[in-house]
Amino acid sequence: MSYLSRSETDTSPKDCEYRRMNVVAMLHNFWEQRQTDGSVAIQTESLLLYESAPSPGPPYVCYVTLPGGSCFGNYKVCDTQAEARRDAARVALMNSLVNELPCRRINPQFITQSLQQAATDSVSIEDVCDSSTSIGTYSLLLHSYIGRTMLEFQEMMTIFQLLQWNGTLKALRERQCSRQSVISYYSQRGLDEYMRSSMALDWLGREQRLPGLLGEELQVAQRELVLARRQGIELRFYKEKTEILSLALSQAYIHHTPEDYSEAPSHTYQGSTLSSELGMSRSGFFALESESESFDFEYLLIPSPDPILL
Repeated sequence: MSYLSRSETDTSPKDCEYRRMNVVAMLHNFWEQRQTDGSVAIQTESLLLYESAPSPGPPYVCYVTLPGGSCFGNYKVCDTQAEARRDAARVALMNSLVNELPCRRINPQFITQSLQQAATDSVSIEDVCDSSTSIGTYSLLLHSYIGRTMLEFQEMMTIFQLLQWNGTLKALRERQCSRQSVISYYSQRGLDEYMRSSMALDWLGREQRLPGLLGEELQVAQRELVLARRQGIELRFYKEKTEILSLALSQAYIHHTPEDYSEAPSHTYQGSTLSSELGMSRSGFFALESESESFDFEYLLIPSPDPILL
């Protein structure tokens, strides 16, 4: 059920009310208060990041990124950049407020529901207690976030979705890194510019081997981002994919020698491989002794609530 009963282009009394309420300031005040009470450890001037998508004219698109990395965009068709900014802030504010409700906290009931949804024919629910299995690792992740919000958990899971999409998890499995070590490493590391650049270099290598791939992948990612924004859902995974591919495409026609692509840069840090940093393990990452199990982070999304588009 959607909370928005009118079309995107309708101008309702609520729209005028939101303009008077100054939702941009309200969103800032909400997160400023969370900083004051210790909920977020981040400086006020860095609380929120607004980004306007390049456009020669309307409709305009704006994204707002929250302190933890969650991203929301304007839902409605906006004729001005200011309107797009307000609408993005409105969607982010509603989701921020709802995320504070008790029903949005990770609890045992939610964990049970999530594990049942994750279980498939090749991933047995009986393996939940075995940390060497993929679903067992997922269970550990969920339990480590008990008491925290679903949005916080999704922010962490987005990192692993990107790592899987980029092929990093497959490479780490081939290097026999333990899943526990990889999860611990990336959970603490987070997503930074170095990781984004490394992923972009990976895609540059693929473009060299298969010309035209980058353009096709970018078109798909852009369509996914547009559809997700129009649904009013959290956008970070889609937006990060688009930006990584755009970065790669911007460099695609700069001359590189084949040696530049001989290694996958996103799996190497400061001259040493990730597996050596973490400590090599004989257990395969996201693979059982039986090779029938596959564990896809892209589909391990927390159950999304209806878009909050009041």
